This record gives sequence, C-alpha cells and structure tokens, in this order.
Amino acid sequence: MEKLYADRSGKSAKLKQYAASAALKNAEQDAKRAHGRGLLLMGQVTVQDPTVTKVVTHGKLDYAVISSCLDISKWKTVKADTKKPVTLPSNRLTKYVIQSTVERWPEGWRVTRDEPQDRRC
Repeated sequence: MEKLYADRSGKSAKLKQYAASAALKNAEQDAKRAHGRGLLLMGQVTVQDPTVTKVVTHGKLDYAVISSCLDISKWKTVKADTKKPVTLPSNRLTKYVIQSTVERWPEGWRVTRDEPQDRRC
C-alpha cells in the first residue's frame, strides 16, 4: 500500500494483488488526490493486533471481518518535487482502529473494505 502513495504513477504498488472493490477504489482515489496536490507519503505503515471479529463461510464468497490497529506514525507527507516535509495537524490520529473486510476470491484473499473507526488504539 505504501508504494501507491509514494509513487506518483502508482504502477509499482501492485495493489490488485491484495485489494479489490471499494478498498481498491478508495485507496487509488486517495493517492490520486494526494498526488494531484503535489504530495507523496513516504515511510512504513504497520498493522498491529489484528483480531478476526466475524467469519462467514456460506454464500457467494467466504469473508471475514478483521479489527486492527493501523499505525501510520512513520508515514511522512512530503512535497513531491522537493521531498521536504509538509506540516500536518498535531492532533491527527496516527494510530487508529480500522475494520477490514476480506473476501476469498479465486486468486486468493482480497481486502474489499476498510473502515477507519475514528478512535485511537
């Protein structure tokens, strides 16, 4: 995911290998918005304490819902042309709970929905 935001072309991300549907569309649109403003996001994002909260194995596709802590504290926003850091609000959440839905597709599991929960973790 980090590669999508760090590369203006977005081609190095290969996001379709692990994301689909709304999760893929939202990530691509969000990165495009940042790139359109001349910004790149550099660094590492980590997922901590994943907990499966729901599993459904009947129906069209198997899926699971996972609650995790998304840590973007090492992700730095920089100007694309100069690579100089951009000042961001000091009160923004950099570690927050996110609820993700993953589906079992023929090619493997794909994240189809990511929903930030607007609370710290």
